[in-house]
Amino acid sequence: MSATLVVLGMAAAGPAPQPAPRSADIIQALVDAAAEGAEIKVPPGRYVGRVLVDKPLTLDGDGQVTIDAGGTGTVMVVKASNATIKGFRLTATGFDHNSEDAGIQVRGNNNVIKDNRIDDALFGIDLQQSYFNVIRRNHITSKDIDLGLRGDSIRLWYSDDNRIEDNVVKDSRDFVLWYSKRNRVAGNHSSGGRYGMHFMFAADNVVENNVFTNNSVGISMMYDQGDIVRGNIISHSVGATGTCISLKEASAVTIVDNEIIYCANGIFLDVSPFQPDTTNVVTGNRIAFNDIAISFLNDWHGNEFKANRLTSNMTEVAVFGGGSAKRNTWDGNSWDSYEGFDRDGDGVGDTPHRVMNYAGRVWMDVPNTRFFKGAPVLEVLDFLDRLAPFSEPELMLEDEHPRLAQKMEKKP
Repeated sequence: MSATLVVLGMAAAGPAPQPAPRSADIIQALVDAAAEGAEIKVPPGRYVGRVLVDKPLTLDGDGQVTIDAGGTGTVMVVKASNATIKGFRLTATGFDHNSEDAGIQVRGNNNVIKDNRIDDALFGIDLQQSYFNVIRRNHITSKDIDLGLRGDSIRLWYSDDNRIEDNVVKDSRDFVLWYSKRNRVAGNHSSGGRYGMHFMFAADNVVENNVFTNNSVGISMMYDQGDIVRGNIISHSVGATGTCISLKEASAVTIVDNEIIYCANGIFLDVSPFQPDTTNVVTGNRIAFNDIAISFLNDWHGNEFKANRLTSNMTEVAVFGGGSAKRNTWDGNSWDSYEGFDRDGDGVGDTPHRVMNYAGRVWMDVPNTRFFKGAPVLEVLDFLDRLAPFSEPELMLEDEHPRLAQKMEKKP
């Protein structure tokens, strides 16, 4: 009987009550009272309100502190240089795009923002005119609203020489670098957004060893110059605008050693390069399982495609609106559709690889027909045109030294 009474008593007690949230004014008071260079370890718990850091110090949540803005404004503003913010959960920003309500706004230089979790935040981490900062190992998600109404996960605006490393960003709008130079973006995972990464009027940035997946566009470079995109995995950008890497009036860009896979467009070029006497270099990439491996908006020039592996794409190269891709350099690529031999065993085909444009590919010239690309009627039409051309096919490009896939050097 007594045992039964004890069990009943325990059941009646229920879970222990959660401590009431405290005011973020407590954290603000610690910051205001601290000397420059101090290290503040915030007591564990949930705090409601907003915090301003306006001096160089270390603010440490140790993974046990939540600051909840209550659906209004920005959770934390770092209006200082040489500060470190780490180990916080920052949540429930406002919804105001004009004030750019964010988990953290950075307005200073040489700061470190690391190991924070930012959720239910319109914008994640927003840098404006801020230099030499480190943004590392943060986990960021936006608000549960329509994609176009969300803010950006990480945004740099007129911010140079920053390091954006090992962050996970999900279900936000864009990951943005605008008017920003010499930033290093490495080891990040970006998914579920509109642009996995979006450059505009940026220059000389390095994007390496990231994963961009299930975004509408993997990487978009608009009006950029001198960026390096190296060693990334860009995949599963599908739909009407789905593109792994898009270049619009982008110049002197290097795209090297990336996995460009499972997208509607692998690489799409629109008047790129734009600046005179510049060249975009695309080399050593694996471009596979895409609807179109490489496509051009028009008959443009100034790009070098070397030592790429084009594998299992529905269409290898497309030029919309007529014309060809002959004014670009194609050399040493591996092509699925190559029909030649390698009698001397040196890994290079004995005859050039030629991509021809047949009249049956009406979807390149008539935009509305692209909806039917891959449909049986167009595929049969294309097959018949190859078998017995209705008219003389046009040469789209020629690779003088096509490599055989099995002879291509493997990445270490």
